[in-house]
Parts: sequence; C-alpha cells; structure tokens
Amino acid sequence: MAKLPNFLSDTPAGLPARRAALKLIDAVLRRGETLDMAAHAAMKGVDAPADRALARAIAGEVLRWMPDLDALIDSATRKRLPDDAKPRMVLRMMLAQWLRLDTPPHAVVATGLPLLDGGPRRLAHGVFSTLSKREVTLPDAPTLPDGAWARWGELADDVAPGLAEPPPLDLTLRDPASTEDWLDRLGGESLAPGHIRLPRGMAVEKLEGFAEGAWWVQDLAASIPARLLGPGEGRRVLDLCAAPGGKTLQLAAAGWKVTALDISDKRMERLRENLRRTGLEADIVIADVLEWQPGASFDAILLDAPCSATGTCRRHPDVLYRVGMRQIAELAQLQSAMLERAQGWLKPDGVMVFATCSLEEAEGERQAEKVGLRTDPILAEELPAGLQPDSHGWLRTHPGMLAEKGGMDGFFIARWRAG
Repeated sequence: MAKLPNFLSDTPAGLPARRAALKLIDAVLRRGETLDMAAHAAMKGVDAPADRALARAIAGEVLRWMPDLDALIDSATRKRLPDDAKPRMVLRMMLAQWLRLDTPPHAVVATGLPLLDGGPRRLAHGVFSTLSKREVTLPDAPTLPDGAWARWGELADDVAPGLAEPPPLDLTLRDPASTEDWLDRLGGESLAPGHIRLPRGMAVEKLEGFAEGAWWVQDLAASIPARLLGPGEGRRVLDLCAAPGGKTLQLAAAGWKVTALDISDKRMERLRENLRRTGLEADIVIADVLEWQPGASFDAILLDAPCSATGTCRRHPDVLYRVGMRQIAELAQLQSAMLERAQGWLKPDGVMVFATCSLEEAEGERQAEKVGLRTDPILAEELPAGLQPDSHGWLRTHPGMLAEKGGMDGFFIARWRAG
C-alpha cells in the first residue's frame, strides 16, 4: 500500500468545498433535507462561487450514482462498511470526483482523506487505491435506489438513462414566433415553438435576452401544461399553486388574464421579479387553495399541484432518497382535495389542466381517475418533440424520454372540460 500523504502541515486547496459536499450529503441522507435546504448551513465559509458549485456537483453526483458507487466500495472491502459510516460517505465522494468529475486521483486523495481526520484514513486510501488500480468504471445508466425500483416497476428501466447526466438549460420564450431568431442569437436547439435548449453550466443572467425579459428558465416538460390551454384571447385563467411562476408567465404571454395563487408569499417573489423583467402582468393572490374562494368563475384553471417532485430527479437527485410512501400518500390526499375544490370554479365548458412533476401513479393516474369532469383528450399534435398521449388522452413524461437530447422532467398531465 502506498504511504499516506501528510495532510497535517497545510490545508489542501479545495478542502472546504469537499467538507461542504459531505455536509450536503449527510443532510439529505440522515435528515431528509433537500440539497437546496441544506445549502445555507453546509456552505458556511465557502464563499467562492466556483467552490460552492463544486460542492453541489460532488453531492449531486454521489446521490445520482450512489448504489453503483456503493457496489464498487463493497467490491474492495473484506467487511461491508455500514451505510452511514463516514469512510463510506467519503469514499463515495472520492469515487464520484474521479469517475464523474474527472478529478485526478492524486487530487482526490489529497482532498478526501483529510475529511477522515481522527478516523480510518488508511482504510479509505486503500480502498480508493485498489479501485483506481483496477481502473473501475460506472455503468452507462445509474442504478436506482431500492425504493424507486419498488414504486416505479418497469418504468424505472426507462427512467434510469435520463439520470446519467445533469439536465441542460431549457428556456421558454415570451414570443414563440421568435424561436428561429433566438436560436440564431443563442445557439442550441428547439424542441417546440417557444423553446430553446442550451448546454448546462451557462450563466443565465449573462445570456442575451435575459435583461429584456425575452425568456425565462423552464424545463421543457414543465412548459407543457400551460401550452395545453392554448391562446387566452383575454379570457380569465386561474393558475393554482403558481410559484415559482413559469406557467403564469406562459399564460400571460399567451394572452390570458391570469390570477396566480400560491400559499407562499416568499416563493411568489420570484414570480414578481420575472413579471417585472418580462413586462407581463398577472394578479397575484397569496392564499390557501383549500380556504380561498374566488369572486367569479374562470374560463380555464391550471392546477400544478404540490407533489413529491420525483419527476425532477435528474436535476434534484436528493429526491430519490427523501421521498417514501408516507409522503406520497399525504400529498395525494392534498391533490385530491385541491382537484375537487378547483373543478367547481370553472365556467360551463371551461377547461382544467392538472399536472404534477411526479413519477408516482398515486399522484397522477389515480388522481385523474377520480375527476368528475368530461375528459378533453390531449392530442399528439399539441405536444413537443414527438411526445404521445396514452389511451386515456393523458400524458406522462419521464427523464428517460429524449435522453439523447438531454431528457426532460417527469410529469403527469391531464385535461378536462366542465359541463
């Protein structure tokens, strides 16, 4: 075994970012926090944007590939390390940096072993050295955690390829007719009118068109529910659970008179900022859907309901480990209550679109089966990039769709008419 490096004389460059990454992973796996929730505490003392981005990248890759990283670790130890053992946590990070972020092995060792001060550094060094000498690799697609496999069944095989890489940057244009113009200006590709896809890692605020409000960031799948309501022509639409506001912006840009409702004033601040930036208008209401009562009925309602968000796992891999059946059941009950309440606010022949960014049937198909309105089937010609509705006229997307082009979030979407 190679001699351990001496870390006692000075602190290796990049060590604070690795400490932050370790705290992020621990917060997700031990306390069930999201990476976003954990970032404030974990990143204290990590001020450089590049270091903060590195910490998030390490944590994200560990969570994206954890079953496969664990399999490699187990192949190089006589006795299996406990799942929550610190050496296993550090080894996951070391392997993720080497195999996913192309960090040279010597740099991985120099910034990884100090995380085990007072612990089994020699064990971690030995395991990493063994695996690097074997020149091990990861599979083409991540192995999903047992909980996801149990819930998603055969769908898990289709989802996994879409999780191999973090997602690209999707933009929704304020004016879909200007798609070709913005492709010329920004590059990238378009998978639907009013959509631009760019490589990830671009500084959003520095892109042409940001300051003038020509577009906003929104995953392609997330843009579909509002697309299914078509042009507004001055009619009234209610956007329920509107924050952070991408769908409100779409509806306003399509000519709808929008009432945007959400329970969180803090989360709606992003919508207010984007309305100012884009010059679009909407009436903002801060209220609980289950307690609020509108003064008049609406021509259309878009309910993008609170959900487990398992469909966002390619951009938020922490969701693979935080969500279980109890949370899903609680959220499904809330969705049912919102659907029952909202459908009574439609005008005769009014349209309602229901959506969740979830891969769970309990938050999608099972909800749609209970709605008492007349189904308004989604048509293939309404959908971007060759997507197809199912036999019910509902749409389910998942991260494995269009994986060769960067994938998309997982959504369930259905549409009905009143009367």
